[in-house]
Formats: sequence, C-alpha cells, structure tokens
Amino acid sequence: MERRIDALHHAVRRRLDAARGDSGVGSRTTTVGRTSTRAVSGAGAPTGGDRGMTAIEFVFLTPVLFFMIFATVQFGLYSFADHVAQAAAHAGARKARAEADADPGGWSGKATSAAEDRIDQLGPNLLDGRKVTSLQPDAITVGVRVTADVPTIFPGFHFKVNESSQGPVERFVPDNGG
Repeated sequence: MERRIDALHHAVRRRLDAARGDSGVGSRTTTVGRTSTRAVSGAGAPTGGDRGMTAIEFVFLTPVLFFMIFATVQFGLYSFADHVAQAAAHAGARKARAEADADPGGWSGKATSAAEDRIDQLGPNLLDGRKVTSLQPDAITVGVRVTADVPTIFPGFHFKVNESSQGPVERFVPDNGG
C-alpha cells in the first residue's frame, strides 16, 4: 500500500513539474524518504546548459521574421501592380477594338487615354514611370501595352510590370438581306 502511495506522489509531482514547464531533463532528482527534491540553481531554474538560449534564438530569428514580412508585402505590391497594369491594358484594348474601324487615325489616343484612366482609378501612385503605348501588329489587330516600375521595399531591387492586350478590330457589317 505504501508503495502505491509513493508511486502516486511521484506521478503527481511529475505532472505538477510538467505543468510548470519543467520536463525534468537535465536536472537531478533525489528521493529522500517519501519526498523527492530537485536540484536547482540559485535563481530557481533547473541546472543545465541551455540558459539564455531563448534570447539567442530571438536574435537570430528576428531578422528572418522581418524579411519574411517584408517579402510578403513586396509580393503583394508586385501582384497588385501587375493586376492594375493588366486591367489598364484590357481597358485600352477594348477601346482600341471599338474605335479602330470608326476612327482609323484617332483610335490610338483614345485607347491610351482609356488605359491611363483605368490606372488612375485603380492605383494612381502604384505604377512609377508608367508608359502606355498602342499596338497595331497588322491591319486587323489592335491593342495596348502598359509598362511601369513597381515600388520596392528592398533597396537595390527593381521590379517591372509589362502587360499587353490586343484583339481583332470590331467591324460592323450590314446585313444585305441575303
């Protein structure tokens, strides 16, 4: 019976030590009679060679954590800038396709203006040094290209977006009834 009580005391002591965060590894336990005592250093911490490891790990992992946060923000900036450039190129190409048949000489200005307006709506300060140009690779295809620099968080890095959209000119063909 006394042996069971000692085992129960020992199990309860281990659970209490585990709840306090002391796993018992690296410390010395001696049993005197029915009580067990744990050898500890003067500050109350278990004896062992891992004192101060948390501070060292924090010093090494903090720059990695900050790099990951800034890289995530940079990826978001680039991704959003790419989507803005793509939306502007699509808006300009839609305008170019609609206007090229009706106004063969003035569709280019209207298409680049439509693309610039879309950039101003979605992200006016997002695309640095933006350049919007009209495309006409052949007589039946028109489009718009948007090229710009993306703001960066990391010094020394330069990111660019280059999006284009093109399609066939929309032509009205009257039905001759036949």
